[in-house]
Amino acid sequence: MGAAERARDTGEGSPSGLEQVYLVHREALLRFLRARGAGDDAEDLLQEMWIKASAGVSGPIRDPVPYLYRTASNLMLDRRRAGLRQAKRDTEWAGVEPGVERPDDRPNAEQQAVARSELAQAEAVLTGLGERTDAIFRRFRLRGQNQREIAADLGISLSAVEKHLQKAYRALIDYRRRRDAD
Repeated sequence: MGAAERARDTGEGSPSGLEQVYLVHREALLRFLRARGAGDDAEDLLQEMWIKASAGVSGPIRDPVPYLYRTASNLMLDRRRAGLRQAKRDTEWAGVEPGVERPDDRPNAEQQAVARSELAQAEAVLTGLGERTDAIFRRFRLRGQNQREIAADLGISLSAVEKHLQKAYRALIDYRRRRDAD
């Protein structure tokens, strides 16, 4: 007798009673979770619900359908409580009470003018390094291109791109040190 035949004869490999009920009611449970606010997380929550429901079973369940719905409902309640706790932690961390407007953290006109001036000076530093170094730095740091793409586009080695970037970083660090010293 083969392993598959033994499994069939002993019932191994076939779904348990609770699993059969779960599989029959899976779509309805999914709708239940979505209707209670699970949204796009409904599939993940359904999987978590099944893990919890099946792990808690030590014997036959008299009413498996209500058991599964109660497990799903408890999971949504746990999720809601966790969200409230997180919101409370975030509120405490930020030091702002719910319903109270946060102070405006945007820079004032003077701070904006200083920032524009510093940006112009940093751009001048980059421009002073030469067109190629400036272009490589901007493509890498501002546009997010990777170094291999830049090297291929410019027809230079990856090592050359790295050297141009090091040159730009050193120049900006020197500029920042000079600015902070003033």
